[in-house]
Amino acid sequence: MSPRAFLVRGLLAGLLAGVVTFLVAYAVGEPQVGAAIALEESAGADGHAHSHAAEGDEGGEEAAEVSRTNQSTWGLLTGTLAVGVALGGIIGLVAAATMGRLGRLTPGQSTALVTLIGFVAVALVPFLKYPATPPAVGSGDTIGLRTSVYFGYLLVSVLAAVLATYGAVRLGVRIGTYAAVVGGIAAYLLVVVVAGQLFVTVNEIGDFPADTLWSFRIASLITLATMWGVLGVALVGLVGRLYAQEQAVAERKALAATL
Repeated sequence: MSPRAFLVRGLLAGLLAGVVTFLVAYAVGEPQVGAAIALEESAGADGHAHSHAAEGDEGGEEAAEVSRTNQSTWGLLTGTLAVGVALGGIIGLVAAATMGRLGRLTPGQSTALVTLIGFVAVALVPFLKYPATPPAVGSGDTIGLRTSVYFGYLLVSVLAAVLATYGAVRLGVRIGTYAAVVGGIAAYLLVVVVAGQLFVTVNEIGDFPADTLWSFRIASLITLATMWGVLGVALVGLVGRLYAQEQAVAERKALAATL
């Protein structure tokens, strides 16, 4: 099983994940985004009516360059497809690189483990520290800081997951699989919890409605889980099928060699 085979199947799985994620995001996430934008526009109309009037027609034309309809349909589809394909390719290559290095797991099992670790380290844990916020939340003056701390914490989470997995594999031979897995998970949690306390906390919610914010974040988490879940299931299925085919060919060749 070559890295190219993993890459191609990762891209295909990512394409499928992008399509399914678009459907879920459109049905679950877009209503929450629309509600947040409506609140933002309402607040802006009430608090900045005079400043908006002074800006003239040119600003209004710029705001209307990309319609909300295009953003929520073709724009959203393009985004989910791009992320899905890129993510699928990366996971496929990582799965190829780790094949045979995660104990006695088959290629399909190791791919499933890589996807699970990736979801936790790349999507879930950073989301818990810095959850998604709707358009009406957050100051434009702090966007650089918020972006930096998010990607900084993401990097810490990924590095901790890689080192914890490596340590668990190495210790598995000495102390057993169960103890090594528990130790690896504990080490990862220790690092991300301590880092979470050290990284700055961002709280710019203001008077934004709590129920709308909660619904938006739940929808965002569902969208993330859909992307990773569909990608993982599809890629594991494709890799497992390829492995079974290659095993069958190898068995036929071995049988033919004995005749």
